[in-house]
Amino acid sequence: MENFTTLLCCKRKNSKLKQKWLEEMNMNNTSHEGIKTIGVRNSGEFSTIPVLRVCVVTWNMNGKESSQDIEELLGDQEFDLLVVGLQEVPRCNVAQLLQQALVETHSLLGESIMQSLQLFVFGLKNYELFIKDIQVDNYSVGGFGGLIGRKKGAVAISISFKGIRMDFISCHLSAHARNVEERNCELWGISHSLFSKNQNPYSKPSQITVWLGDLNYRIEGIDTLPVRNLIQNNLHRLLTSKDQLLQEAERGQIFNGYHEGTLAFKPTYKYDVGSNNYDTSHKVRVPSWTDRILFKIEKHGDIDAMLHSYESLDCIESSDHKPVKALLCLKINKEESPSSVLK
Repeated sequence: MENFTTLLCCKRKNSKLKQKWLEEMNMNNTSHEGIKTIGVRNSGEFSTIPVLRVCVVTWNMNGKESSQDIEELLGDQEFDLLVVGLQEVPRCNVAQLLQQALVETHSLLGESIMQSLQLFVFGLKNYELFIKDIQVDNYSVGGFGGLIGRKKGAVAISISFKGIRMDFISCHLSAHARNVEERNCELWGISHSLFSKNQNPYSKPSQITVWLGDLNYRIEGIDTLPVRNLIQNNLHRLLTSKDQLLQEAERGQIFNGYHEGTLAFKPTYKYDVGSNNYDTSHKVRVPSWTDRILFKIEKHGDIDAMLHSYESLDCIESSDHKPVKALLCLKINKEESPSSVLK
C-alpha cells in the first residue's frame, strides 16, 4: 500500500509539472538558439592566462562496483577541477573510491547525493582555500525508478572558484524512446527548481552551467540493424540527425544556447555488460547517445570556454553504458592579476 501511494503521488507531481511546462511553452515566443555543436581544440590555443581546466565525467554504473574502472575513469589527464556525475550507483562509497584514486593530487570540494544519483567535485590540493561559496541541491522527478532505489531527477553543485561562478547539474531522465516529452518536461522542472529555495539576490550569478548525465534521449526513425551497420563502418556521424536531444533543441524545447562537442564517439548505450557489443537481448535496443555533457556560457560571464576533448571510454565494460568525458578550458577575459582572481 505504501509503494502504491508513493507511486500515485509521483504521478500527480509529474502531471502538475507537465501542465506548468506546457503553459510556459505556449507563452514563450522568444527565439531559440538550439545547441551549437563545436569541435575540440588544443588547449594551447588560449594565449593568455588564467586558464582553469575542468574535467567532466558522466557514467551510468548500472549498479555495478569496480575500483579498477574508477581509476580508468579518471585517466591521466591534467586538470584543476574534476566533476564526476554518476547514475545508478551501487551501494558502496564511491566518493571514497574516487578519493583513493586522487589521494596524491586532489581533494573533495563538494558532493550532492540523492540515492543512486550522485555528483562530486574535486580540486587540486589546497584549492579549497579559494572557494568563496558552495551550494548543493537536488530535485526528484519521481516515477517508479525511485521506488526501487534507482532515482531519477538531478543533483547539483554551485561553486565560486578562482573568480568563476559555476553550476554543475547531473541528471538521470526518464527512459524509453517514446518518452521524449517527459524528458523535456523533466529538464524544465529541474532547471526551474534547483537553487530556487532561499536564493540570495546578492549572490553572483552563474557564469557557466554544465549539464551532464544519462539524459536518455535516443536515436529514432531508423531501425537497430541499419544503425549498427553504420556504427560498424565508422559512419555513426550520419546518425546525429536522428538524435532526439539535438532534434528537440532544434525545435526550441530544450537547452537554449548550450554547446556540445561533436558526437565523434560511438553511441554509449546499450551494451552487453562485460563487452563492447551492443544489446543482444530479445529487445535488441537501438544504440543511442544517452550520456551527454553540455555547457553554456552566460553573456554576463566575462569568460571564454574551449572544449579540449569530448569522448567515450570504451575500455570500461562493467556497465551497459559507456562513460563520457570532456575537458573544458576556461579563460577569464577581464584583465585581472592572478592574485586577484584567487581571492
